[in-house]
Amino acid sequence: MAHLCGLCLALRGDHGQFARIVTNYDGLLISVLTEAQSGPAAGARRTAGPCPLRGMRTAAVADGEGARLAAAVSLVLASAKVRDHVADGDGLLARAPMAAAARRVARRWDRAGARTGASLGFDTAVLVDAVDRQTGIETLAGPGTPVLVVTEPTETATAAAFAHTARLAGRPGNAAPLAEAGRYFGRLAHLLDAVEDRAEDAVNGAWNPLTATGTPLAEARRLCDDALHGIRLALDEVEFADAGLAHRLLVHELRNSVDRAFGTSSCGHTAVNSAGGGGGFGAPPQGFGPGQGNPYGGAPGNPYGGGAQGGGPYGGGPYGGGPYGGGAGMPPAGGPGGGGQPPQKPRRGLLAGCAVATWMFCTCQLCCTDHEGPWSRKKRDAWCDNCDCDCCNCCDCGCGCD
Repeated sequence: MAHLCGLCLALRGDHGQFARIVTNYDGLLISVLTEAQSGPAAGARRTAGPCPLRGMRTAAVADGEGARLAAAVSLVLASAKVRDHVADGDGLLARAPMAAAARRVARRWDRAGARTGASLGFDTAVLVDAVDRQTGIETLAGPGTPVLVVTEPTETATAAAFAHTARLAGRPGNAAPLAEAGRYFGRLAHLLDAVEDRAEDAVNGAWNPLTATGTPLAEARRLCDDALHGIRLALDEVEFADAGLAHRLLVHELRNSVDRAFGTSSCGHTAVNSAGGGGGFGAPPQGFGPGQGNPYGGAPGNPYGGGAQGGGPYGGGPYGGGPYGGGAGMPPAGGPGGGGQPPQKPRRGLLAGCAVATWMFCTCQLCCTDHEGPWSRKKRDAWCDNCDCDCCNCCDCGCGCD
């Protein structure tokens, strides 16, 4: 959140309030990588004022060259996306007045991003060139065209942005491995976008790289897994001052993103053994199969036994015993709070609940942050929170972020 808010405020500070609409999660990686290499430094954080998206709370946010580079990259890429929507005549942009206004905004963002990039020693022309080539490549692509031909411009643009963080952090030796990580990240972002939009694009008749090139989902998954592996290997060669957050985002969360897009569940830290079985990113899921070192199978010495779910140390049933399975080894249900649940806070009265609800609505806490119900005091998700992400806690990669 510090980096996301830092990106948003850098856009406002350098380019005005309207530019804040291009704030995005991918862009904040530039800020994260810069700080991960340079380490904590004076002036790297500043206290931002209350914001509705933080429930009207102040916060320490990222400040400095990393956030400004992220803002410049986000602006240039957003301007390219606007031009692409204008060219396709999407929605309101099919109308001439709206299209003209959108072109003016795109040109202004191009110039603003180029100015900020130049002040940081980064030439945004490489981003503009990549976007311009993308259109031509998509026009020529057809059945049989390797999908990596289509993803190449995105890979090139992302590689350049990642590599420049090494210069900002004063670690030029990191430029090559970060460029490699950026190339794989660009490929992954492009492929995941194509996978997630595939059904909708088919309904709308929109262009989709997987459909246009005839790339099956199995091949797209293989390319995504290769990219995940490539990112991790590249990051191993980068000299970080504090790799924790960068590793969490580029290894753990990317694996979660791939699993969500393909509707699978797997672990991204399984090692490939010398015999070629067990682990890796292959099929069966994560390389586990009969005789391949499945830690949850019925191999001798496995404490969890065999069967579809394993025997489990907590008794029978598909998920073990205890309060949900009725087996031995767990404390009985019906303890403090009822059924093992923590005790609930007392409900608020009508007037007190109305007062709290009014306060939460006026400060945007109801729509923008997880909160307690004004009357029930039960935990509620933000109204606009449609994220189904989870954290990777199934393995130990030695990064300390599980």
